[in-house]
Amino acid sequence: MKLYKIGELSRIAGVSPRTIDYYTKLGLLHPEKRSDNNYRFYSDETLLRLKRIEDMKKEKYTLEEIRTTMLMLDKAAHNDQVTDKLTNYQVLLGQLQREIKELDPMIQQLKPNQLKKIYNLITQPTAACAEALLYLLGKGPFT
Repeated sequence: MKLYKIGELSRIAGVSPRTIDYYTKLGLLHPEKRSDNNYRFYSDETLLRLKRIEDMKKEKYTLEEIRTTMLMLDKAAHNDQVTDKLTNYQVLLGQLQREIKELDPMIQQLKPNQLKKIYNLITQPTAACAEALLYLLGKGPFT
């Protein structure tokens, strides 16, 4: 397993060393180990975590929301691939919520027959998506 000092990690991840230090103080990142001179070393998993954090920041999540999400995901799954997918879904859902709010004024101006067509178009895929998420979380009808 490759370990990185803060400078190496920041260069690879494209963030400043101060950002990594700040995220560590907030509990968003955790050093894999410390050297005898108290240097912090971070693993490859930290790179993935940094990517998730930066993606969520781009989607306008606050650091507190990110921290809460990361804590919940850490408790839910110790598998980085699962955590990464769940984080991506959460970012996408947040993006959809914002886009729906932007569409709301336009939707309010639609005629009833137009609303019915839109409803018919999105109901089945939306229900399938919600059902799949519930299944993944162990709350589906077959779990």
